[in-house]
Amino acid sequence: MRLLLCFLGCLCFVNAAHAHRFAPSSLQIIEGSDYRYEVLWKTPMQTTSNTPLIPVLPSECVILQASEPQLEGTAYMQRWSADCGAYSQGLIEQDIRVDGLAQNQASAIVSLTYQDGRSWQSVLSAEQTFDTIPAAPTAAGVLGSYIVLGGEHIWAGPDHLLFVLGLVLLVSGLRSLLITITAFTVGHSITLALVTLGVFDYPVSLVEFLIALSIFMLALEVNADKPGWFARFPWAVAVGFGLLHGMGFAGALAEVGLPQGQVPLALLSFNIGIELGQILFVLLIVMLGYVLKHKASSLQQRAAPVAIYGMGGVAAMWCIERGLSVLGV
Repeated sequence: MRLLLCFLGCLCFVNAAHAHRFAPSSLQIIEGSDYRYEVLWKTPMQTTSNTPLIPVLPSECVILQASEPQLEGTAYMQRWSADCGAYSQGLIEQDIRVDGLAQNQASAIVSLTYQDGRSWQSVLSAEQTFDTIPAAPTAAGVLGSYIVLGGEHIWAGPDHLLFVLGLVLLVSGLRSLLITITAFTVGHSITLALVTLGVFDYPVSLVEFLIALSIFMLALEVNADKPGWFARFPWAVAVGFGLLHGMGFAGALAEVGLPQGQVPLALLSFNIGIELGQILFVLLIVMLGYVLKHKASSLQQRAAPVAIYGMGGVAAMWCIERGLSVLGV
């Protein structure tokens, strides 16, 4: 059962080995004097349809200056200025939308920094392509937006999901699984908080490489004839590698930013979203394992060789790709 689950999991991540993450788009708006705004639009160059993702400001806003889209890394970036003085309160109580989300089944993070330093964030999706900017950000809005953001990040991060899958394959019994997954949660929660709060910084490329290496090492352990150190102390492995994965989560959160005055709530909400997404993934794997155990046991033996090489192969590809990035190649 474990080998077949691993095989099915790897099939889900093969394409992801070529495109590390399909990150959400980002629309950052900074309010200036007289309701003039500086806007930065960032969107991944990969899309799932020919329909482009286009941010749309309220109709009475006048575009003053706009740069041409520029490719930076794996994303296109464009900057422009807008005068929304035609509205008595600027963008307050106006709708912001992003066209093309439904066609691409994508999401976009909208953030507005008010002139007084406060900030507001919202996550737009294929189901909700617009949102209304409030006069002041509310705790409920921050809670909902960052829970959604955390959940989307864990599901858009195939390396994190593949590591969780490896933990599920590594341990036996519900009690051991609960302890191991909890240990992983503790580990990544610690570094997520410390990095986000600015306690320390880290080399992004090196951490991404080590995350890939952690998955490869799990694949080796699952394939081992005799239980090794990982299998004997899965909780310790989960905590240790969880610290690495927490830095990866923090990097995603840094791209969005945190609302001033509500940093603890936003951080907690983001972490809750990650945990909810992680729990859902584990439940799906356990349910799939139960079905296969009782309905397709013969398939397990035939899939065994492909399963192990699949998991290790995807992780090895990531190691090479990210290792070259560390070396600056």
